[in-house]
Amino acid sequence: MDHEKPEVVMPQIYEYGDGENTRSTLSPDFEFAHEPSIEPPNVEDRRERRGESLWRVLNERHISMIAFSGYVPTPPFSEQLLTENDCRTIGNGLFLGSGTSLAVAGPGGAVLCYIIMGTVISSVISCLGEMTSLMPVNAPVMEFPRRFLDRGVGFAVGWMYWFAYAILAADELVAVSNTIKFRYDDGKTFLNWKIGEDVDTGVWISVFLILAIAINMFPVKVFGELEYVFGCIKITFISMLIVLMLIIDVMKPRPNAYYTQSIGSKYWNDPYSFFNPVYKVMDESGNPQRTIAGTAGIFLGMWTSIIHVIFSYVGMDIIAATAAESKKLADAESMKMGARKISLRIITLYVFAMLLGSFVVPRDHPFLNGGGQSVGSHSIFIIAAVEAGLPSAAHFFNAIFVFSSFTCAINSTYVASRVLYTLALQDQTGPEFITKRLRQCRSGVPLRAVGATGLVLLVSFMGRTGTPGQRLSELAANCTVSCLILYVIICATYLKFFQTLADVKLYGNASEAQAAMYDRDNPRYPYKSHGQWLKACYGLIACTLLVIFNGVGPFLEHPFDTRRFVASYIGVCAFIFLILGYKIRKHGFRVQDWGPERSNDLRNTIQTNSDVRVGRLELPDDGFFTRENARTFVRWVWVWLK
Repeated sequence: MDHEKPEVVMPQIYEYGDGENTRSTLSPDFEFAHEPSIEPPNVEDRRERRGESLWRVLNERHISMIAFSGYVPTPPFSEQLLTENDCRTIGNGLFLGSGTSLAVAGPGGAVLCYIIMGTVISSVISCLGEMTSLMPVNAPVMEFPRRFLDRGVGFAVGWMYWFAYAILAADELVAVSNTIKFRYDDGKTFLNWKIGEDVDTGVWISVFLILAIAINMFPVKVFGELEYVFGCIKITFISMLIVLMLIIDVMKPRPNAYYTQSIGSKYWNDPYSFFNPVYKVMDESGNPQRTIAGTAGIFLGMWTSIIHVIFSYVGMDIIAATAAESKKLADAESMKMGARKISLRIITLYVFAMLLGSFVVPRDHPFLNGGGQSVGSHSIFIIAAVEAGLPSAAHFFNAIFVFSSFTCAINSTYVASRVLYTLALQDQTGPEFITKRLRQCRSGVPLRAVGATGLVLLVSFMGRTGTPGQRLSELAANCTVSCLILYVIICATYLKFFQTLADVKLYGNASEAQAAMYDRDNPRYPYKSHGQWLKACYGLIACTLLVIFNGVGPFLEHPFDTRRFVASYIGVCAFIFLILGYKIRKHGFRVQDWGPERSNDLRNTIQTNSDVRVGRLELPDDGFFTRENARTFVRWVWVWLK
């Protein structure tokens, strides 16, 4: 489908109103290039039971909750202060990984890390959200770099994106099986799940693997409803968790609590501090080798925690993966609201959960610093519940942690299958007999792409025991680094997209009405975030620094940890190798022909058909306390909550 020479393609304009998809009546004064596009000109919802088309059946609430339900990825295997086995089994960035940030950076440092990294990931998602709102396409993360940077970059991003989410799904299955092995014993309280200890890990992996693949084979409408329920459960649980941590912090202790006075700000005051002034260098087995104190120790603790936290945020890009299946495609603001909601919900809940958790658990708690008998025992929320005299709540929390890891595996499989399907549409999946089958859909679901992704998930059986499990964990850590590379590409793509919009307005031969479609100040422009090009630069620089310096740990250890170093940076080499492979296959070794191949394609652009924007509060009456204003306010609140 790729041409030898990239050709600038002027946009095709679509207007939408009243739920009907119609071709714009604007008469173009330029000719369109006849270049194949992943998105056909007719974007109407098509419902062939068999064919090569996805079904547009997901509502905006489905899109938001699919992203929310799948945002908690696996932290990297190399986290400080955790044993090798524990690192392999962690499956929830917030629930089970926040204790590491608290121990390494201190309470204030950990909260700052969540805030800072929240701004970084929000900048990336707003870049992706604006492009996807204007041009809903299959797998935007790979399609937009292909259009605006280079086709080789799009090819590399596509395969890295698919492989990353397939491996992360496998690692989440391992996380599920290990989280079930719950045991908590601090000498005062003993909790355990006997079924988790008695049943082999391979059995749990098999059960949840089959369930994850089966759910992904459901019709998309059913899948969306399930994900909406899953997301509602998780958002309700996190909200409840925040409230409970606040109650534990200020309430009078129960008779069976570990303390006799309310905690208050005890763990932020002396002898504790805002930052952790001592950084511990750990070996591969989790044993301390040496300590670094003072300013250097604070800096290393913050940097290590920042790397940990950004891995917890990886996965918010799932919001864009649903664009091609959005029923609300005619509503150009559907993707805008989804992107804004996921950013606000996740960042707000993360920060408040970390803040309240840091008030009730000290950073020097033994279970946060190498102790504990299971994955769940490292959770600050389980520790807080047990020490507050609520052991039953600890069981409930761990059950939700199992559920959370499982839903992450489901969502990662969903994203990977859609990316593989898009690669097949672009003829980038090998021989034609394979590509033709991967394109096939039944009831709007690319079943063969789901099945092919499911085969990759079989590597989760490496996580049962020993060295193979460690290799899988290293592979998962590399995949999360790959996601950081993708975020760098997203920000770079947006900057080129931003330039293309400006060029079309200034130099394009479009009519005034058509040029207005690319005016970000036009009230019908689907999604505009103020200062977005600055946010793109900020996200680009921040993610680039994270990619370059994410492997600081091996340099501090003695001897140098070669395996961790390779796992931290091999993703960069793989990305470059994929681009070179594409160029060699396309042009051979004629290096002079390896220049950028891009179309700057703005076709299939959509716009809003009303100046009244969804999510913006505009009261109809002058007086605030009127019935119509009250109704408008309630509708506005519901738009942001649903």
